[in-house]
Amino acid sequence: MYRPFADKYRPTTLENVVGQRHILGKNGVLSRICSSGNIPNMIFYGPSGTGKTTVAQIIANSTNRTLHKLNATNASISDIKDIISSLDTFMAPNGVLLYLDEIQYFNKKQQQSLLEFIESGKITLIASTTENPYFYVFNAILSRSTVFEFKPVEKEDISLAIERVIKQIEEDDNISLSIEDGVIDHIAVSCGGDVRKAINSVELLYLSLSGGTKITLEDAKSVAQRSSNRYDRDGDVHYDLLSAFHKSVRGSDPDAAIYYLARLLSAGDILSPARRLLCIANEDIGLAYPMAAVITKACVDSALQLGLPEAQLPLANATIMLATAPKSNTASSAIGQAMSDVSHGKVYSPPPHLQDAHYSGASKLGRGLTYQYPHNFPNNYITQQYLPDELKSVSYYEYGNNKTEQAAKAYWDKIKK
Repeated sequence: MYRPFADKYRPTTLENVVGQRHILGKNGVLSRICSSGNIPNMIFYGPSGTGKTTVAQIIANSTNRTLHKLNATNASISDIKDIISSLDTFMAPNGVLLYLDEIQYFNKKQQQSLLEFIESGKITLIASTTENPYFYVFNAILSRSTVFEFKPVEKEDISLAIERVIKQIEEDDNISLSIEDGVIDHIAVSCGGDVRKAINSVELLYLSLSGGTKITLEDAKSVAQRSSNRYDRDGDVHYDLLSAFHKSVRGSDPDAAIYYLARLLSAGDILSPARRLLCIANEDIGLAYPMAAVITKACVDSALQLGLPEAQLPLANATIMLATAPKSNTASSAIGQAMSDVSHGKVYSPPPHLQDAHYSGASKLGRGLTYQYPHNFPNNYITQQYLPDELKSVSYYEYGNNKTEQAAKAYWDKIKK
């Protein structure tokens, strides 16, 4: 039976696994754990093609426990019961090592069914997931497991994996391949940190030789499609990019902000950066440059009407304008504090003189009797209490240290004196 190269040439030792030096390097925690022979419950978290399954299989093969593999996308409670029924029998005298792929697809009941046996040590769990386990894995499982994050593999490491596979192909098929300059680099860059995707490209190129031995850069470009931009609309990459985009604008770094905008737009996502820009204009620029909100709204409207690729122009304008604008979060802080007070039960009636007096009988209830109309006084201002009695000494808004707010402060300091 034909085996895909990614499976056929899968590393069998940790030394041959590329990338993940932070956990698999010479002094990496996971490497030392594997060397000890005492395997704890572990969750491998990271993008596809970064070595999670490979490392799990290597660890499983190094133990004396019966190995069971399940994929949560198609496994059921009955599959778990079959594994549990083998415990304490001659089929699993030393317990079971369960490799559970895509654990995020197990519901809470399925995950809970494993708890008793994980707790007793009869089942050692190695689970993998492409989603953030702190969102998708049941807390009781998390508390009994160690989470290891697998990161996208660097281009240099992927190049090593490609070279290793090419060498193994040559040995297996007794052939000498001619690799044109730039082929390996192109595949390594195009795969977006996914080793499996890179090996699949090598496989396609080899199968397309039709008796030849030369792999050309032109063929590599046609096979290794542009796929370096990892993106998932509802997953970690999406939110990580948006977070980095927002924080780069807030941190006044236009170069980083434009880079993350490009990442989002290259994935065809206009709405997410557009919404985030509207938020930034009000949250982080705010009263330091009030026109920023107006300009940003105009840019966003233009982007939505234009669509990609032209939408990148108004969104780039808004991004750079906001990143280089003066910053103030005073309005954001003010409403945040006020919302916090309200949510904590500080819900009081306005002073009687501010309450609605536009109905018969309002005066009998004492509504609006002592209200003073500011426009009847010099500079349209008169001192009177506006907050409820219980909050009359509270200050939510503090003027920001920027030209616009300081000018407003100077004006009102003069008027109120």
